[in-house]
Amino acid sequence: MKYHIVTYGCQMNVHESEKIAGLLRSAGYSEEAPVEEADIVVFNTCCIRENAENHAFGNIGALKKLKRQKKGMLIAVGGCMAQEAGKAELLVRKFPFIDIVFGTHNVAELPSLIERKRQEKKVVSLLPDRAATEDGAEAYRTSYPNAWVNITYGCNNFCTYCIVPYVRGREKSRSADRIIEEVRALVAAGYKEITLLGQNVNSYRDGETDFPALLDRVASVDGKFRVRFMTSHPKDFSARLVEVMKKHDKICNLLHLPAQSGSSRILSLMNRRYTREQYLEKVALLRREIPEAEITTDLIVGFPTETEEDFAGTLSLVEEADFSSAFTFVYSPRTGTKAATMEGQIPEEVSKERIARLIGRVNENTRRKSERYVGKTIEILCEDFDAKKGLYLGREPLGRMGYFASAENCVGKFVQMKVTRANGVSLYGELI
Repeated sequence: MKYHIVTYGCQMNVHESEKIAGLLRSAGYSEEAPVEEADIVVFNTCCIRENAENHAFGNIGALKKLKRQKKGMLIAVGGCMAQEAGKAELLVRKFPFIDIVFGTHNVAELPSLIERKRQEKKVVSLLPDRAATEDGAEAYRTSYPNAWVNITYGCNNFCTYCIVPYVRGREKSRSADRIIEEVRALVAAGYKEITLLGQNVNSYRDGETDFPALLDRVASVDGKFRVRFMTSHPKDFSARLVEVMKKHDKICNLLHLPAQSGSSRILSLMNRRYTREQYLEKVALLRREIPEAEITTDLIVGFPTETEEDFAGTLSLVEEADFSSAFTFVYSPRTGTKAATMEGQIPEEVSKERIARLIGRVNENTRRKSERYVGKTIEILCEDFDAKKGLYLGREPLGRMGYFASAENCVGKFVQMKVTRANGVSLYGELI
């Protein structure tokens, strides 16, 4: 039997899809295959923004004909959208050919849900929250030489625009010892880059071990590998964390620090619990201690009541914080969040015009910073081969993708590349 997994959303979902693959293999599914050949298709969904939901709806609906042709094929829908209040009922009503619906808290139950489907017409299983941080699901990793390691689940921040606390539950931290055990095993297996994951890694706590202490332990594991982490909430970003980053060469000096807005008034309405000035103080701290560090961010335009002055603050923040790149979004109302009921919703045409200006400003920064690499030699961790370009590719420590030619297979190796040209966030060069 074969499986096909469709993944939407963040790195957390990417890693959970690896767990789903591991669970399916334990249940007798031997390999991943194109959707037309699959005996089970699993959608691991996202509901952070409306377009992610619409995309999932479209792809699920497209399987109606295939499902009719392949009588034994199962269709399962999981992830954040399935966990969202009322969405399981909507999915079953809108797509009656769906066989299984499961939530974010019971991924590990998938094999048993498949077994239940043998006796039941339709299986819907949603838990209100996860009981434990360890679910026993063994990931079938597909991102070599990179590996994702969850350190927390859930979120307690309740930003007014965000539905994550409602679909991921309350924040829970994994055992530090279990995390270190997992990292050691991954390094021993040959993985060269470990990314620690959480909705807010900075609020991690296991007894007396906070996130800086955990990061220190991870970076102290023997072996040549890199360490990254995401996502860092600015309100919890500390001088101790900067000290640990500075202490270890293994830790990449690239910080993803979502600002969301450059207006203190909007930040207050978002319940971000920091001001523009406080955010810039964190940036200054990092740059003072680690001058070569780079910062990426998330930015939202069109939040309710956002004025042109508020938006101008976001534009100027791009310059003042000197972001190397940014994920930019138009505000998307999510049912159940406080912001969805706020007065002063911004017209779509205004948001579209602002996002275009913001992207232009961010892209200018990205190009300028990339051009500084030309003529320099950088270390690349080779991740893959791009057949279309005929080039190997991989990232340097500060996150830019490097492309190069090689007669030998370089995947999983650290190589030295001299940069000959830059194109946006991508670098091209020659091995030395």
